[in-house]
Amino acid sequence: MAQPAWHDPEPLPLASAPLPEYGSGSLADLLPTLAAGQEVPGFTPAIAELAPADRACVFLIDGLGWEQLLGHPAEAPFLTSLIASSRGGSGRPITAGFPATTASSLASVGTGLPPGRHGLPGYTVLDPATGELMNQLRWQPWTDPYAWQPHPTVFQLADAAGVHTAQVSSPKFQHTPLTKVALSGGTFHGRLAGEERVDHAAAQLAAADRALVYTYYAEVDAAGHRFGVDSDAWRGQLMYVDRLVQRLAEQLPPRAALYVTADHGMVDIPFDEESRIDFDEDWELSAGVARLGGEGRARHVYAVPGAAADVLTCWREVLGDRFWVAGRDEAVAAGWFGPDVEPRVLARIGDVVAAAHDLAAVTATEREPNESALVGMHGSMTSAEQLVPLLEVRS
Repeated sequence: MAQPAWHDPEPLPLASAPLPEYGSGSLADLLPTLAAGQEVPGFTPAIAELAPADRACVFLIDGLGWEQLLGHPAEAPFLTSLIASSRGGSGRPITAGFPATTASSLASVGTGLPPGRHGLPGYTVLDPATGELMNQLRWQPWTDPYAWQPHPTVFQLADAAGVHTAQVSSPKFQHTPLTKVALSGGTFHGRLAGEERVDHAAAQLAAADRALVYTYYAEVDAAGHRFGVDSDAWRGQLMYVDRLVQRLAEQLPPRAALYVTADHGMVDIPFDEESRIDFDEDWELSAGVARLGGEGRARHVYAVPGAAADVLTCWREVLGDRFWVAGRDEAVAAGWFGPDVEPRVLARIGDVVAAAHDLAAVTATEREPNESALVGMHGSMTSAEQLVPLLEVRS
């Protein structure tokens, strides 16, 4: 097979991968810091600059990365004002965790644990019990949620400590396995309209002297996937959610703080052969591979028995300096999934893990036609995907 023009036989050094700030500035550190401020036993503050708040609300905007927010001040005037520390707020970026994808990030938020501990280390990963890929966002095929992720959520522990806890989101998420293992605890309140959601979140925040409330908006991510970051549709969604955040901020009860964050950023991947490397059409990449997991910019590659070393060598040679490519043990030792990976989680991680560096993706047009057709993608450790806002408003 002829090598494409971008092929570089020299792989990226793994030490050049910018690791998430586990333990001090990642999504997994947010709720434990808030719970510590509410005197929930077992938690210590990890994000030093966050002062305690009796009433705390987390508003998670799916897909709104820090760099995308910085690039669109006109569409998000209120959020931008928080970055500048006006309106009584402050803002900075934190890191999502690897991979920068919704299932992993929401589990990190809700459990206060990095992926190596909560056990959702990708979009699709191998279920060692069945040998099949499991989609951890859609929870297909079904497996026992509490066996897959046995740790309690921060919401459950806060609720047990007497803190009023609530989640306000779309009704369709109430009974999903991902909600059960990542965000359950206290009460779930389904609200369809964004305005109803933030109004009810404010009411829940005021319902007790100590309250921990979570609310969520998905459509920024959906517009980015379908039309691309900076498309008219994406910018329209950013304008809308900016108004929602302001609406919620203006309803904060006394002794309350609102924290706006996201689960990942996003990049647009050009539709050309150099940028979209099709696994289903590349015999070198597919040789020795039993299962292809993860997603285009954060791949878990599961080798047939005895072929892991050859697959690692081949992926490094083919992807060159466009991806960080590590063996499982290398990725774990480097801390990609956090400082500790629990034994039950280890086999879910690919024999080879590939994280995109350039504007490139390993697609699979036959086995993943929908995912391969997305304009905007995410998952890797680049700043555009990894950095998410942490914006604060205090009453």
